[in-house]
Amino acid sequence: MIRAFRTNARDHRASILVAALSSAFGVALLACTNVLGAYIATTEVGAHGSAQFALALVAGVFFVIAVFVGAIVTTNTFATVIAGRTRTIALLRLLGSTARAQRRSVAGEGFTVGVIGAASGAVIAVVLAFVAVRAFVWAGVLPDTLYPVLTPSLLAPPVVVVLTTWSASWIGSRRVLGVAPVEALGAAEERPSSGLRSRGRIAAALLLIVPGAALLGFGLALGLGLFARADATLADFGRYGVLIAMLGGLLSFTGVIVAAPLFLPAVLRGIGSLLGRGAATRLAAANALRNPERSSRTAIGLVIGVTLITMFVVATQTWLVIIRAAAAKEPELYQGTESVLTVTMLVFSALVGFSAVIAAVGVVNSLSLAVLQRRRELGLLRALGLSAAQVRRMILAESAQLVVAAVLCGLLLGTLYGWLGAQTLLGQLPGAGLIAPAVPWPFIGAIVVAAAVLAVGASVAPTRRATRVSPVEALAVD
Repeated sequence: MIRAFRTNARDHRASILVAALSSAFGVALLACTNVLGAYIATTEVGAHGSAQFALALVAGVFFVIAVFVGAIVTTNTFATVIAGRTRTIALLRLLGSTARAQRRSVAGEGFTVGVIGAASGAVIAVVLAFVAVRAFVWAGVLPDTLYPVLTPSLLAPPVVVVLTTWSASWIGSRRVLGVAPVEALGAAEERPSSGLRSRGRIAAALLLIVPGAALLGFGLALGLGLFARADATLADFGRYGVLIAMLGGLLSFTGVIVAAPLFLPAVLRGIGSLLGRGAATRLAAANALRNPERSSRTAIGLVIGVTLITMFVVATQTWLVIIRAAAAKEPELYQGTESVLTVTMLVFSALVGFSAVIAAVGVVNSLSLAVLQRRRELGLLRALGLSAAQVRRMILAESAQLVVAAVLCGLLLGTLYGWLGAQTLLGQLPGAGLIAPAVPWPFIGAIVVAAAVLAVGASVAPTRRATRVSPVEALAVD
């Protein structure tokens, strides 16, 4: 396990960073929840008791989201790494190693990655939590009192991160079983999905999306108190609507990720066709369909990041609109709400950055690995007459179409999930009700710009390294 990790440590730097960020996020989230709970308890809002419950629910939702994002990014990273090792694995199979032994080796690397990342992230988060609390106290945002920052519950996030990283590496390495020893004799590369696998993917996606959508609808109805009007015994279940909706959101979004290789390549090619008719842009558009799994793995990281940030800003804005609308109808119930909301939003705005960075790391790593693993392909294009500048334009065109497709999908999904989250959490408050999604357009514009800079910038360095290799050398790369 340790030997395999040391041999391939360079491949796992991004995965260690993801595990560290996920662990740090979970520890910081629990620590901040403890601090905010203590703060809210001293205010008039805390006297109702529902504020602490809502805070605990929001914290739980964010933690599950962070773990989910980390698991998806790690799974895609390991799948990309294994795709680049196809020939090496096949050669080991040819020399007598079994597929199961190779998969156990990869999963062992994942466990080691999880332990290193989770431990380092947890230590850093505890230190930062103490510093942040003292900074808020010094700035006058929080009153000067004793806050429960360090509690036994902080051990949970590192343990969860280790388990999810190990599981993600096991899932991401499943393609090892499909590598035949004879592939070592040729230029083994990642193979596109067969028609049979596509049909299985469709079935798996539907099994996740359909019940997920049903749970989202049921959670929304509970959150709005629609069932309570028909049956008074269901009135107390309204507060659990957000949990049901969260489960539905995770199921449905997982279904979208599973189905990504079926629809994202077509979207990428359609967008790519709008970028021009030159040789580089035509090749970029065609590459999206040539290897659907590879292009989808690269795009889905950006979809996750944009969805996550959009979900948060839309949920926050909708939450504020709901609170203010309710306060206008029932002012006596919401005295002191604005100050509590301000502190809560400041804290959670910082925390959501962790998950966004996790997704960003996945995007950068996927793009870098995908480009570097295509040196043979790029060498062949150079040998057929494409210049280094044309190859760079092709990669940049692929990045551009990736950005547009991922941003469009992420904005749509994020707006939907953010609105549902805000409605199921606060829709049953006195004076509240069903409202339209509140979209903060300046934030959306910033998301689009940041996504473009991230995806295009992430492709520059690996493309430059790949095109520096002469065509003959690139074609000789194993």
